[in-house]
Amino acid sequence: MAEHDGVTATDGDLDLSEELDGAIDDMSEAVLAYSYDGDRSSGGKPHTSGEPTRRGLVLPELDPRDAEISEKVLQEDTAWRGRIFDINRLTVELPDGRTATRDVLRHPGAVGIVALTGDGRICLVRQYRTSLGRVTVEIPAGKLDVGEDPLECARRELLEETGMKAEHMAFLSTIATGVGFCDELIHLYMATNLSFAASDPDADEFINVDLVPLNELIDAVLDGRIEDAKTVVGALICDSVAHRLTPAE
Repeated sequence: MAEHDGVTATDGDLDLSEELDGAIDDMSEAVLAYSYDGDRSSGGKPHTSGEPTRRGLVLPELDPRDAEISEKVLQEDTAWRGRIFDINRLTVELPDGRTATRDVLRHPGAVGIVALTGDGRICLVRQYRTSLGRVTVEIPAGKLDVGEDPLECARRELLEETGMKAEHMAFLSTIATGVGFCDELIHLYMATNLSFAASDPDADEFINVDLVPLNELIDAVLDGRIEDAKTVVGALICDSVAHRLTPAE
């Protein structure tokens, strides 16, 4: 018999307990490697972000200072492999010469479709999301297949999820969903001149489809009642485009 954190365990449980201790130790080491809040013991020099600079917008990699804050990947290993995405553990060299651990979710990318009807309604899907434990209201979207053209993926996902075909499809923007831990990029498209054919969702997708007035979706986004990131961005882009196309009185 052995005791672990106040719980008595049999000899048969000891291997599992030791594995758990090892996993906890590994996680603790990763957290310590990732975080340097106030800790300069590993040789890093104190540094600041400098004073804010009044300037025009400079996009990434066009500012020569970007090289000074870039990290160099020294090693990358797959820590977990899943059906849709992998989680890789990277060892990187920081700008001051120290090393750190970065856990990155590797995702093949996705598309989202802002589908507008001729009478100003937007096509939304209602789908249960296990990660949140509830139904969410979203624009149609889906994962890219390996090597798939995003535009073709957008046409395919729109048809599969909603049964809608679009005569016109225009690129809107690309969004990075979680730059702190994930490399997923979602390519947003606007679909117009819609006609209904027949939907064909995946075997594990159960979806209801609504056609909602665009102004109601915009209000819900601004009120914080819509939280899905691609839907928020898609709706606000659509609203912005509409205002820019409307002549000022």
